[in-house]
Amino acid sequence: MTSRCIVILLDGLGDRSSPVLGHKTPLQAARTPNLDALAALGANGLFHAERPGVSLPSENAHFAMFGYRQEEFPGRGLLEALGAGIEINPDEVYVLAHFINAEEAGNTLYVKQHRPRVAAGEARALVQAVRRYATDDIRFVFRQTKGLDGILALSGRVSPLITDTDPIQVDCPMMSANPWQSAAGEQDAVVTAGALNSYLSWCYRTLGDQAGNRDRRRRNRVPVNALVTQRAGRWKDVEPFARRWGLRGLSISSGLVFWGLAAFIGLETCKVRDSDEPGADLAGRLDQAFSLAGDYEFIHVHTKAPDVAAHTKDPRRKVEVIEALDRGLAAAVDRAGDEETVLIVTSDHSTPSNGPLIHSGEPVPIMVTGPGMRRDQVRRFDEINCAAGALGQVYGGDFMPMVLNFLDRSKLKGLM
Repeated sequence: MTSRCIVILLDGLGDRSSPVLGHKTPLQAARTPNLDALAALGANGLFHAERPGVSLPSENAHFAMFGYRQEEFPGRGLLEALGAGIEINPDEVYVLAHFINAEEAGNTLYVKQHRPRVAAGEARALVQAVRRYATDDIRFVFRQTKGLDGILALSGRVSPLITDTDPIQVDCPMMSANPWQSAAGEQDAVVTAGALNSYLSWCYRTLGDQAGNRDRRRRNRVPVNALVTQRAGRWKDVEPFARRWGLRGLSISSGLVFWGLAAFIGLETCKVRDSDEPGADLAGRLDQAFSLAGDYEFIHVHTKAPDVAAHTKDPRRKVEVIEALDRGLAAAVDRAGDEETVLIVTSDHSTPSNGPLIHSGEPVPIMVTGPGMRRDQVRRFDEINCAAGALGQVYGGDFMPMVLNFLDRSKLKGLM
């Protein structure tokens, strides 16, 4: 009986074609002998965690892959708070926040620079300046996670159903927080949005006169004078992964959101750090996965490197990173014939390395090797060739039932 499934998740691997690459995607343009060898050993297809055309954040795509419905999703703010080791109060709301440089024009604040470069001591002083605030209904506490990033904990009459204030792009107006359209009549959402706007206005006034910013102006450096927020969340009770799928799971990953997601659904976590060598990082994570394979039945091995490369908007850089990751997959090829292991290589979403989008809605390639797997004619692992594979189009809700099927753990429908 097949004992385990190892999922190698290359975050943001999918892409669009680029003129500088001869109208190929970075994955098509890259030399990937190990990925190609794996593709030739199994079944291939395309994967989208929701439906083609929908641009998903990593956390939502992973949530669907792990077999959870979007109405069960708690919000990224909650996940990162969990990942940061913050003690969670189920009545509080957690919101991602980071410092920016903003300029005022016509009573509107414009985002000019996200996370200006500051020394560690400067960052601590900025955090201290805006750490606590309260309105009649809501209390705010800002907790630094790294550099100019942190998490706001909101307590009192709070709701997570509020919009972001971060426009993401520079030279755009900072947005006001509002209740979601679906929550426009919910008083707690109205109160929370109003209180957050009050806090952010206070931050702008306070930071404008902060000692470090006065010094930065004297040295002709931009002030770090505002805070923007996004992705509010609050605790929800969900069925643990092991109970839902009958598999003991492990996530080998870096980053607060993935650590938090694993904690939220009950996966054990092996926390790793990223270096400047993505191929070596991936090889090390695979070594850990194979060494721990006897203790787990589902292992998630994650690298953020393709996504990070794509956000530079340099397709050639993404090609380099993909080729480095391919070198890190040599051990996976060696283990592909293991009769006790199903090996899946895929991504969570597409991240375009050109154009204005952060993520895009194209599906990503997926391949599966393991005992009894149908072998198709695909010999190149990329967005085009995999479309002709035996798996066809796989969606988020298909992923975990597919894993159980390949592990010979699927239950005959209708049996109780």
